[in-house]
Amino acid sequence: MKIAGFDIGGANTDLAIVDFRENGEIENITVDFEYLPMWSDDHRLGDVLLSLIDENDELDNIDGVGVSMTGELVDAYTKKEEGVLDISKKVMTIFKIPVGFVGVDRFLTYDEVLKNSSQIAAANWIATSVIISKISENCIFMDTGSTTTDIIPIKNGKECSKGRSDFERLSTGELVYTGTLRTNLSSFLKRVELNGRTYTVASELFATTADIYNVLGKINEEEYSCSTSDGAGKSKMESMIRISRVLCGDMDILSEEDVMAISKSAYKKQVEQIAEGLKKVSKRENLDKVVTTGLGGEILGKKAAKLLNLYHVSMNDFYTKEESVVAPAIGTAVLMHEYLMDLS
Repeated sequence: MKIAGFDIGGANTDLAIVDFRENGEIENITVDFEYLPMWSDDHRLGDVLLSLIDENDELDNIDGVGVSMTGELVDAYTKKEEGVLDISKKVMTIFKIPVGFVGVDRFLTYDEVLKNSSQIAAANWIATSVIISKISENCIFMDTGSTTTDIIPIKNGKECSKGRSDFERLSTGELVYTGTLRTNLSSFLKRVELNGRTYTVASELFATTADIYNVLGKINEEEYSCSTSDGAGKSKMESMIRISRVLCGDMDILSEEDVMAISKSAYKKQVEQIAEGLKKVSKRENLDKVVTTGLGGEILGKKAAKLLNLYHVSMNDFYTKEESVVAPAIGTAVLMHEYLMDLS
């Protein structure tokens, strides 16, 4: 049986096509993603879903489609319910094979989504927990993507998050709204020590975390998969120019060494921001093992775990780097397969 799992985010739509043997074991995983800014291009969702499958397999080979989402949060929608219903309707319009949706408490059919839309809003972390629990039955999994970081406790092979929605998880430490690419530097970087002086930071969208990790060599141009804050290119020098503006400067006022220093300072602060949420969950749940995944798993998650002297394992030790980046999509496919098996 071959299942397509989609994780429809605000900025990226991820795909995992998982081929299952008759005994339920995974035989092969194919992954892909496409940058799709849902706040402006939500009308393209159906075409993107189909093109992702067409580029990696044939739709006739797919036995079912599982969907998780966070894209309902974008400001194209006035309410999360509106976003959930619009996204799920677009999915159902495209696919004529069995479709299911990941919910915070259970898997839902489309008819159930229409009555319980809040169940599937931002529930992709549920899908990831399915994969991580197979790596460790007692741990904290930390998924750092382009925009957010999920910090979810797992005990006895089951996720035990205290928050069930993004709103609740922001208060429990289980969601830190900071990521590897799209985060405005001024959201967490308030001052910079440079050449013996302390500078406060301009509160504007001059540069994002993608720029600092581009400058520091932590990501490549392909991984810089979001748009730039000024609409310019993604070379290291163009990232440096954007970062210089954070101190109301330019590359005449600041040297490349200065921009490197600003980038390192921002890197340190973002790790500390994530570590704050991780510490809260670790102490509350008495868990000292962290499994990291996502684009920022090695860049940020591993550093935050080490900062707190917690034992660290990477999903990359069990899956390829490309698979780890789209972990929610893989988990969604696994849940859809289990759902179909329960029906048979």
